[in-house]
This record gives sequence, C-alpha cells and structure tokens, in this order.
Amino acid sequence: MMSTDLLAIEQAGKTFGSGRHARPAVVDMSLSFPSDGARLITIAGESGCGKTTLALMALGFLKPTTGEVLYKGIALPDLNRADFRRFRHKVQAVLQNPFETFNPFYGVSHPLHLALRQLGVAPRSREGKRLMEQALEKVRLDPGQVLERYPHQMSGGQLQRVSIARAMLFSPELIVADEPVSMIDASLRVLVLRHLVDLKVRDGINILYITHDLSTALQISDELLIAHRGRIVERGDPQEIVDNPQDDYTRLLVTSVPVPDPDQRWGQESVPTAS
Repeated sequence: MMSTDLLAIEQAGKTFGSGRHARPAVVDMSLSFPSDGARLITIAGESGCGKTTLALMALGFLKPTTGEVLYKGIALPDLNRADFRRFRHKVQAVLQNPFETFNPFYGVSHPLHLALRQLGVAPRSREGKRLMEQALEKVRLDPGQVLERYPHQMSGGQLQRVSIARAMLFSPELIVADEPVSMIDASLRVLVLRHLVDLKVRDGINILYITHDLSTALQISDELLIAHRGRIVERGDPQEIVDNPQDDYTRLLVTSVPVPDPDQRWGQESVPTAS
C-alpha cells in the first residue's frame, strides 16, 4: 500500500483581485513531500514569481483559488480541529527578516515562551527550560548567553537561529524557510543553511526552501523548482538544471550567478544550451 504524502500541493493557483483587476500570482503549481523520508526542496526565482505565495499556501495562511493543499491526504479546509492544530504545530515557518520576527520590547526568549504555552508547557518550569535549552543547543547557541538578551543585542544570524530553535520546539515534520538568509551577513549565511541541512539529515525534517539564489540552492537541495511568472518552468536535480537548463528563464538565472574568476567579467561565461 502506497504511503500518503506528508504535504502535497496539487495544481494550486492563487489569484488576487477580481474582474479586470484580477492578478494571478500562482498558476497550477504542484509539489509534495513524502511521509517516508526527509527532503529539501527549493523553489527559486525572482521577486514576484509566486514562490512566497506558494509558501503561504503550504503554511495554510492563504487558501488556493484553484487546486488544494493536503496534509497527510486531507485538504486543509477538511481537517478537523485536532488535526488542524497538529498541522499548525508540525508545519513551521522561518521567515525572511529575523529583525521583524522579534518584538524589540521583549527578550529573545519571548517567542520561545509563546511556543511552549501553545504546547501546554509552562515556560519557566523545569521542563520548559530543558526544552528551550535543547532547541537552542541544536542550532549551536549557548542558552545562558541568549535567553536573557534583547533582539538588538544579537546579530541577524543569531536571531534567525533562534527562529529555527522556536520551530524545533514543536518537533516539526516540515519547515518552510522563506528567503531565510537574504537579510543576514554573507559570513553567516553558510552557518544558517548548514543548520537547515542538519535538520533534514540529523532530525529527519523536510525543508521547503524559498530563494532567488541559485548558488545556495545548488549546494543544499535534493530537488530544484524554477518559478517564473507564477508557474514552475523547470524542475529536477539541481546540478542537472544548472549544467543543462532547458527553459530560457532558467538560462537567464544561471548566467546571472557571478563566476569566481577575477579575470572574467559578468556575462562572458558560456551558457549551456538545451539539446
């Protein structure tokens, strides 16, 4: 008997507005995460291509205009209260700007406390403290140095790792990471991405990674989807797509990646052509 996908987005579309003002943001997009293994799937494309809209539908924050999003074989609107609560806990988000995720009037521990309360655990209890410490240690942060700080006392990379730790409190099955490194220093991006890969390999957590950066997608992805004007124009093995892009837009993305050669100007690199 075939297992049901953990999460499946089936021919989903999202249109904003109506009549003459209707604007399709997503058109007939599909992807799925199997329930019997962890995968890191990347959606790459320029701003406005529909990738964030798709992420919001995967999280249940937006309802598709067409198609559907299924959690363990059941469409999100059809989940009963208990199953929808489980979906909310098990499908977590790490958003783009860590500085907007944290309220500057509260300590860094505040979103961790809120997560524990949702789980029915008293944040200041021995169990709550243990869970917070374990989550922070998984992203290589020292709880003793982090929990008493305020957001302005930490770097963007540290705050993003606290966001990952908050998600980890729910023992998630899937994390939707929407441009998680675009707002932090380049020196810290590799560290945050390494943590996402660790979550997949070490903890068996599926990752939906949203980015405009093909270079990071190539390094960490199991499957790469290229989005353009609301549609998936190419999908498959990341290395094969980069080495032999089939769509004109994918070729444009590939040629936009800088070549690490100081003697070669941008735009001079050879472009693979479709056979």
